[in-house]
Amino acid sequence: MTITDEDCLAETLAFNEQFEATAASRPTRGAAPDANVLALLRRNRLGGQTPPVRLPQGQDRVVAGGVRVRAFVPDHVDGVYLHMHGGGWAFGSAGGQDEKLWRLAVEARLAVVSVEYRLAPEHPFPAGPDDCEAVARWLVANAAAEFGTQRLLIGGESAGAHLSVVTLLRLRDRHGITGAFRAAHLLFGLYDLSMTPSQRSFGSRRLLSNTDTLRGGYELFTPGMGAEQRRDAEVSPLFADLAGLPPARIVVGTEDPLLDDSLFLAGRWQAAGAPVQLGVVAGAMHGFTLFPLTITEREQEREREFLAGAGR
Repeated sequence: MTITDEDCLAETLAFNEQFEATAASRPTRGAAPDANVLALLRRNRLGGQTPPVRLPQGQDRVVAGGVRVRAFVPDHVDGVYLHMHGGGWAFGSAGGQDEKLWRLAVEARLAVVSVEYRLAPEHPFPAGPDDCEAVARWLVANAAAEFGTQRLLIGGESAGAHLSVVTLLRLRDRHGITGAFRAAHLLFGLYDLSMTPSQRSFGSRRLLSNTDTLRGGYELFTPGMGAEQRRDAEVSPLFADLAGLPPARIVVGTEDPLLDDSLFLAGRWQAAGAPVQLGVVAGAMHGFTLFPLTITEREQEREREFLAGAGR
């Protein structure tokens, strides 16, 4: 484990404090959100109070038997990055981070395909994973014809990191597909929906995510399931056999309730035989890359470098 960005710790912690201080002005997420709150959270940028910027470079498509995606294709393409957005399986969208994904596409020379997977609570588990699996299979079969390359990468943030690992496991276990995706980039993901110790002990701090919001998200995504059911490997990939998965970069902040998820997954991933880069960002809360911080710019540069060079 490498703790990064300690030189930015004062700035990062000051931002966390400011974020907590303004908690009362933000809509509260819960297990049964009001319809108006749900609509507001979905309309606005994750972590913000304004709609996301949509760029003309984004192409909305329907693939894989009806699943929608948003694609960003630069002039030079050396690979395809299958991206799953965050938002607790209930918020966010494939069109919610155009600026970041277009910059990634251009600088890492990747076609970026972001999945518009179905959201809970209207579409609980397994709807979202089903959509991600369908797009992954479509890329395995069609990336060469569509984008001129068979170098495939996968990743996402938060719930999107969870969906990325679930997708890799489904490809292996349901379709015998291993090695098609050559690397995974997993940013502050949730891998144990029965709750790791850091999730349980984090408490009610009003950062972007805490113990209560995590519990609420699990109720939306897996309604009616108990802790033991949520330990099923198809729901919580921390409990899966991780053999045959590609090299990974796993990143989390020290002030994230999901800290243990990344630490535990990195250990099991490496023990299963694949190389892992584990980065722990000093002072960073869950979702820190949504905000204009020094650590955000650094982390996004590290992400672009990893994806530009992975799987060659």
